[in-house]
Amino acid sequence: MTKKADLYRMVMPEHVCPYGMKSKYILESHGFDVSDHWLTTREETDAFQRQQGVKTTPQTFVDGARIGGYDDLRTYFGDPPRPKDEPTYRPVIVIFAVAALIALSLAIGIGDGVVAAIQRFVALAMCLLAVQKLRDVESFSTMFLNYDLLARRFVPYAYVYAYLEAAAGVLMAGRIWPLISGPIALFIGAVGAVSVFKAVYLDKRELKCACVGGDSSTPLGFVSMTESLMMAAMGVWTIARMVATP
Repeated sequence: MTKKADLYRMVMPEHVCPYGMKSKYILESHGFDVSDHWLTTREETDAFQRQQGVKTTPQTFVDGARIGGYDDLRTYFGDPPRPKDEPTYRPVIVIFAVAALIALSLAIGIGDGVVAAIQRFVALAMCLLAVQKLRDVESFSTMFLNYDLLARRFVPYAYVYAYLEAAAGVLMAGRIWPLISGPIALFIGAVGAVSVFKAVYLDKRELKCACVGGDSSTPLGFVSMTESLMMAAMGVWTIARMVATP
């Protein structure tokens, strides 16, 4: 027997509700025959909301019983949305994975060995992490000030950190100007590692990491320490390579 559902969603010339489209897709993917009711004007939408005693659309009904909006529909099918403040490492994992895949692709295409691939991975990861911070420097700086030792003594450092990380990453990716990129990476990486170690392992504070921006839900700890140590290590390697090269 075909399962039936009624979906009421906004479909207007100037706006088609994305959550309505998602709701329709979820219902159809679960084998429901969807009666798709379009609310084509603001007046029609307001009237529907007053009639049903709801404040938002879309609204889904199964066998005449109201399930609710998009989040309620996901919960109905056992896939509730993740709370916005729930800790997650997904953004960092994605960044590291993409950086690793790009570095691997370049290593295969160029054929310049494992060491170069590792260097590019770190450089690319630094660039991608910096982009996340640079989306909203003000928000990043606020979160960064919660734990970075240098930024707490010299606030402007919280505003320039992401630019320094991006600059070092870009230069290292091309192996240019090591006299600039190496010291920058070593400095910000070392300060970051010491700051994270103190905040997490000595002071036992539970904080969010600003490594992927000021709206991050990534816990401060192992991932933040890894990022900082990678930068510091790459800084040391860049300087050593510069010194060793005639």
